[in-house]
Amino acid sequence: MSMSSYKVTTNNVQVTPELPSLPIVDILETAGEDVLEMFTRESGNRNLAADPSALPWMDCPVIDMSLLLSSSEGEAAEELRKLHYALVSWGSFQLINHGIMESLLNKIRENSKEFFVLPVEERMKYLRAPNDPEGYGNDTVLSRNVPHNWNDRLYLNVYPEDRRRLVFWPQNPSDFRGTLHEFTMKVKEVNETIVQAMARCLGLEDNSFLEEYGESVTIQARINHYPKCPFPELVRASRTHSDASAMTFLLQDKQVEGLQVLKDDNWFKVPIIPNALFVNVGDQMEIMSNGIFKSAVHRVVANSEKERLSVAMFCSPCSEMEIGPFKKLVNENQPPLYKTIKQYGQIFFQYHPKGERPITSMKI
Repeated sequence: MSMSSYKVTTNNVQVTPELPSLPIVDILETAGEDVLEMFTRESGNRNLAADPSALPWMDCPVIDMSLLLSSSEGEAAEELRKLHYALVSWGSFQLINHGIMESLLNKIRENSKEFFVLPVEERMKYLRAPNDPEGYGNDTVLSRNVPHNWNDRLYLNVYPEDRRRLVFWPQNPSDFRGTLHEFTMKVKEVNETIVQAMARCLGLEDNSFLEEYGESVTIQARINHYPKCPFPELVRASRTHSDASAMTFLLQDKQVEGLQVLKDDNWFKVPIIPNALFVNVGDQMEIMSNGIFKSAVHRVVANSEKERLSVAMFCSPCSEMEIGPFKKLVNENQPPLYKTIKQYGQIFFQYHPKGERPITSMKI
């Protein structure tokens, strides 16, 4: 059967009404005794580690982007080998020497923190609408069996520029918009370099995956604020999931850990490496690589003593592009493992808020 026989469209996707949700700061002030139940519903909070500190640290390779671009064939080949191992075994890695200045990393953190400490009335100007992920607030929840995340976020379309809905872009702090634009353009360059290297890992032409993105890469920013939590052993700051993107580039908090990744049914803590970006494969890249590169399953744990901040940049193909296993990675001995799909993001936001992994529905 040809790959074209396995197609999924989103024309008949039904939108499930979302359950009411507010930023955590407002929930804590208004929900009273109900707050604990909202965040600790059993489904989705299974296998909570009573003591996250007891988990082992992940030991995936640290990738030096400057070596991937080295004129020394030996250095570049060795770094490419490390990258390949990280992609097929962990689906993630730490990226250093990526070319983004430390001053810009500090600035995007600083601006983000300034936004989340603004008065509630100021932040609520950017509140997202029901069933629309863009804007400020908590995540969408579609099932009463799924707990809310202990996490407020600002979710924005940042590239292409004509997709920006500036009504959701804070004007306070005054340099927020300029900083986010600069950071976006730098991440776009890093994404191109890494995705080209990923193609080389599989013996493909450099632009093989980039061409699958269509006319332009699509980038969303998710700026996360994890407030201090009075019952961290009972809740999840971010529930177990993989990303809808092709690639995700995460700028972690400078000091406070909390991110964990799943490998071989075991959880591992992700360390903080100064000025590194934590990079993980998303569902769409797993599909395009026909399962060779693994979409990283991850979660975030809450902290009772310190708040935490991170900035995630999701890089994906144009939503109108039809994606599926790359043709050169499919043959008689290795048939397509996934259907072809358009607008995967729409499908993702129908499954993820219910605590389900949408990529499982894409498997043949």
